[in-house]
Amino acid sequence: MAQKNPNHPKKGSLLTVEPIKQVKNIKAIKALLATKPRDLALFVLGINTNLRASDLIGLKVSQVQGVKAGEDLVLKEKKTGKQRRITLNKACVEAVRNLLASRSCQPDDYLFLGQRGPITAIYVNHLVKRWTTAINLKGRFGAHTLRKTWGYHQRVTFGSDIPTLMTCYNHSSQRQTLDYLCIQPEEIKNVYENCL
Repeated sequence: MAQKNPNHPKKGSLLTVEPIKQVKNIKAIKALLATKPRDLALFVLGINTNLRASDLIGLKVSQVQGVKAGEDLVLKEKKTGKQRRITLNKACVEAVRNLLASRSCQPDDYLFLGQRGPITAIYVNHLVKRWTTAINLKGRFGAHTLRKTWGYHQRVTFGSDIPTLMTCYNHSSQRQTLDYLCIQPEEIKNVYENCL
């Protein structure tokens, strides 16, 4: 009988990961991945869109080849089956261009390939943990960290309002969005720090 992993969560337990909250840590990971076009593109697209890992790894070359900053990427979400329209920013476009220039590819190829074909969501989880460990970032991180990092910085760094982020994430309540982004405790604490 196989031995159980003591670090594996119990069935039914909720396991959450955190966003990367400090811009200096984002820059450190980008620097770490500077010579790895695939990993850098995965990281940059992950933190500059709110796509799930399953949707990122499902991208085909034809969906992003020749795209310009400000243009839309249209895809069908794997989890919900809904069609999504994501506007790609300059950082995404540059990362994709560098990735495509680093290898030969056909339009039907998956954008993110490993040695044995398209990478998996489990592998994305492994990569994110490896990157955060490499820069000595403490906390709980995984594939969902990328999507959460996007939302966290949209709210905290760029000041996007919660109703807009609710729509982007397709959440049913503001509380769900605040909990998801791990910012409600921070915002509550900040209220109490206001002096009269």
